[in-house]
Amino acid sequence: MSPRVAHRSLLSTRSLVLNRSYLPVHVTTVRHAFTLLYKGVAKAVDEEYQTFDFPDWSGLKVNGYDGIGTVSDSIRIPRVILLTRFDRIPRRDVRFSRHNIFLRDSNTCQYCRDRLPASGLNLDHVVPRSQGGLTTWENVVTCCLGCNHHKGGRRPEQANMRLHRKPVRPSWTPFIARGAGDSLYDEWRPFLHGGERAP
Repeated sequence: MSPRVAHRSLLSTRSLVLNRSYLPVHVTTVRHAFTLLYKGVAKAVDEEYQTFDFPDWSGLKVNGYDGIGTVSDSIRIPRVILLTRFDRIPRRDVRFSRHNIFLRDSNTCQYCRDRLPASGLNLDHVVPRSQGGLTTWENVVTCCLGCNHHKGGRRPEQANMRLHRKPVRPSWTPFIARGAGDSLYDEWRPFLHGGERAP
């Protein structure tokens, strides 16, 4: 991989954004994190919870951390940044949407457990609407097209099917981590739900 492609790839990886109370509010790209850091809108946070503005951060040695080359040296990737001008409060409720249902269920059919791209998935009401089921976090699951067709307008037990996991309303901090996919960095752990890795 050429250095230019490697830099572009690193700039597309993720940084965790904290508000001034050190609560996680967002996951952004490293490219955007550098922009916020350079503009003075955010400070980088290191593993000892020290904060750095752009000039101080760019003066640190990379020392085994991910970094990108500059004209004169390398600069460490800021995996955690702290907003300095905004005190945005994290949403305690995750918005109910098709995308977020797929995210909660890890793009996995909750009946046959097949993991598929979004194009092969649908939403299923566990208790069908025709039987009084509501469109809520607790009654809607990710379902592959085959299982959705087989289940039809029946409850799982009526279709001789079994739910892999009971659907629940997701909590906000693990959901931020889950939204990052496989890019959950060690530097994020202290700020995400007591440092526990999201399932």
